[in-house]
Amino acid sequence: MTTITDRKNAGKYVELYQDNDLHVMFLTLGFGTAANDILDYLGLESTEKAVVFSVLKDDKWQTVKKQLEKKLKIDAPGGGIAFVIPLSSIGGKKTLQFLLESQDYQKEEESTLQNTKHELIVAIAEQGYTELIMGAARAAGAYGGTVIHAKGTGMEAAEKFMGVSLAAEKEMIFIVTKAEQKNDIMRAIMETAGLNSKAKTITFSLPVTDTAGLRLIED
Repeated sequence: MTTITDRKNAGKYVELYQDNDLHVMFLTLGFGTAANDILDYLGLESTEKAVVFSVLKDDKWQTVKKQLEKKLKIDAPGGGIAFVIPLSSIGGKKTLQFLLESQDYQKEEESTLQNTKHELIVAIAEQGYTELIMGAARAAGAYGGTVIHAKGTGMEAAEKFMGVSLAAEKEMIFIVTKAEQKNDIMRAIMETAGLNSKAKTITFSLPVTDTAGLRLIED
């Protein structure tokens, strides 16, 4: 689940998610891109945004969605937006347990977007290990990645679960790759910079329905 809202409202969203036992979240900052004339027409000011990433089951999303609409009036102008994207894979059982915390998960047959040609790998790690992660990814066939900085919440529960100390400041690395290379890349990242390393990297992937700009690289 990705949530985008004004920075001044971010605390309300985080509090609502925590009330629903969604503690492991990754927060980063952004800016709205609406043109000035549109903002003037609507009587709005340019706003700084907060972006919140979290993982949840579909039934939990239905509950959270209703509360976003009822309690935070997300559908009102300027309220924000929340949307969900299916995960295609998660790098290991321990990572799955970490991301879902108390949510009971029963594995089912994958039915959504099975046959995509590309995948987006997301690696979330302690700061300072991007080169280590990308070195492993490139050795397994990745072309490159994009890094953004984020702050993790819910790390206290994660420390008890993993028996390690986790820093709040995180680096999120996005890698688009061919679907058939995804498992090799994720495996290389986990073996080189996984939860048992100082990088404490967790990985998962998202299905990509189409791309532009990769043909010449892949050819």
